Amino acid sequence: MQNLFAFFLKYHFFILFVVLEIISLSFLFNSYSYHRSLKYNVVSDASGSLFSVSTSITNYFSLKSENEILIEENTGLRNKLKSSFYNPDSTADYKDSLYQYISAKVVSNSINKPNNFMLINKGHNQGLENEMGVISSFGVAGIVVGTSGNYSAIMSLLHHNTRISGRIKNGGQLVNIEWPGIDYRLGKVVDIPSHIVLRQGDSVITSGNSLIFPGGILIGTIVNQEINANAELSEATLKFATSFNTLKHVYVIKNKNRAEQIELLEESSDE
Repeated sequence: MQNLFAFFLKYHFFILFVVLEIISLSFLFNSYSYHRSLKYNVVSDASGSLFSVSTSITNYFSLKSENEILIEENTGLRNKLKSSFYNPDSTADYKDSLYQYISAKVVSNSINKPNNFMLINKGHNQGLENEMGVISSFGVAGIVVGTSGNYSAIMSLLHHNTRISGRIKNGGQLVNIEWPGIDYRLGKVVDIPSHIVLRQGDSVITSGNSLIFPGGILIGTIVNQEINANAELSEATLKFATSFNTLKHVYVIKNKNRAEQIELLEESSDE
């Protein structure tokens, strides 16, 4: 004990200095001053960085579910499009839904074969049938050619048997669209009357004359036109609106009155 008193007596000035420093710093950090703010800001910056990283990771893994929500929202919006309704009498208020849009994921897809197909994760259990139109978020993609319970085979636009009835948006001229089988990005517009001159960038849309696609859906844009002065018809190169090499989601178009329309056409052809 005597040694302890001797220690305090010898170093009492230093010990007093340390005690006073501790008291001063305590008052300093517990006062509403810039220094207290600085102390908490340091902690907040570190915590903020940690939470930012955590949020980024969480957001990355939630992208899939958010993407699914957006697709369903887009499907709902497409079902409310003006083209999804018809008005049998312009003087009446009655309207009825003609087209229904069903979203689906692309399970497999080919682009480099002479005849390319897609497989999607919806089938006849979800209401899909043969000869339904298929579009992407940007334009026409193909036609349903086979269904199972929960899957459907789609004949892509990149198929030599695909022939889409189209219309030049500027002017309304009817044409047909095919795939030459070379470049997955480019199609061919055929049956263009020679007096029709197309310009680069002109839009080609669905004509609405088929029972598969409603009118006004983008097929692609003109790249160039090949005019033969001695021919009645000309051709043009078309850049497809749909990017087939990155296609992940599609919408299948169901024409609710298609069976009735086909029946009427068959009856008319038999007369």
